[in-house]
Amino acid sequence: MRVSAVPAGTAKLRFKMVDLNAPDYPHGGGTVAYSGNGNLPYGAFRYTGPCPPSPHVYQFTVEALDSAGKVLAKATAKKRFP
Repeated sequence: MRVSAVPAGTAKLRFKMVDLNAPDYPHGGGTVAYSGNGNLPYGAFRYTGPCPPSPHVYQFTVEALDSAGKVLAKATAKKRFP
């Protein structure tokens, strides 16, 4: 995965995927150290991809955290699947 427009001072990136039609289903995510190069290695965090029986809306959120854990910025995208 490649990330861009990451704010200065970012030490970690926190990822989360939520099925807005079934928010209690654990799709996963995780927090990874950010080295500043914009490339995250395969498997840096885990999530369960969408596979609903009918169309669902998924929200993917990324938060940039400083070394103290303060949120510096947040980006969110929503997509209907399938």
